[in-house]
Amino acid sequence: MSFWPYYGLKRGIQTTPWPATEEQTPGVTPGRPQASQVVNAEALAQGCPTGALQAVAAGVAVDFARCIHCQRCRHGDNALHWSEDFTWTSTGGIGLPPLGSRFRRSLHVLYIDAGACGACVNEVRLIDAPAYNLHRLGIFITASPRDADVLLVAGPITDAMRTAIGKAYAAMPEPKRVVGMGVCSMNGGIFGESFACAGGLGKIIPVDVWIPGCPPPPLAILHGLLTVVGRAIPTALKEQP
Repeated sequence: MSFWPYYGLKRGIQTTPWPATEEQTPGVTPGRPQASQVVNAEALAQGCPTGALQAVAAGVAVDFARCIHCQRCRHGDNALHWSEDFTWTSTGGIGLPPLGSRFRRSLHVLYIDAGACGACVNEVRLIDAPAYNLHRLGIFITASPRDADVLLVAGPITDAMRTAIGKAYAAMPEPKRVVGMGVCSMNGGIFGESFACAGGLGKIIPVDVWIPGCPPPPLAILHGLLTVVGRAIPTALKEQP
C-alpha cells in the first residue's frame, strides 16, 4: 500500500482533459457509422439488423436512434467509414431550454435502470471513475428524486419499471430535465415494444435529451449531461450522405 502514493505521483493526472481540450486517447469511443455514398447501398441497408441504415438516392443514410454498433457495416468490400467522435447527444423535441447557469456547476443526476441489459449501467459507473471524474464538471449522482435535477434512464422500460419512473419524475422539483440513454430507451432497441416493454421512455414521460448508442461510452454520457445545462451542443439523430 505504501507504494501507491509513489506510483500516483510518478504517473501524474490521468483524468481526461475533455471538454477543455480535445480528447486524443484511443479507445474512448467505439465510433459510429457515417452516412456516405456506396456502390451497393440497398444490400448494405438490408444487412443492418435494426434498420439503422437506409438506402437513399445519394447513398446510405444512418438513423442513430436504431444503431446498436453491431459493426456489420464496418467490414467488407462495401463498408462504411466509422467516425471516432462521441458527441452523440440529440434533443428530444420537447422544446425546453437548457437549465440555467446556476446548474452549470451543480447538477444532480438520478440514474434509473429500466430493464437494461447491463451495458449502460457499466458505462454510467465509469463516469465517476478517475479517468472521467464527473465531479470536476460539477455533476453529481444522487439516490433521491427530491434532490435530482436530471433523470437519466436506460433500458426499454419494462412493465415493472413504468410506475417507478413515473413516481420518480413526479417527485423531482422544477425545473427538471429527462435524459434517455441508449437506443433501448429511445424505441426499445433489440427488445422492441411488447407486453413486457413500453418500447421507449418517451411513451412514459417527456424526454428532453437523447443519448443514442448501445451503449453510449462515458464521454457521450457526459456530453449529454453537459447539453442539459447548455455547456455542449447537440447533434442530429439522422445523418444523410
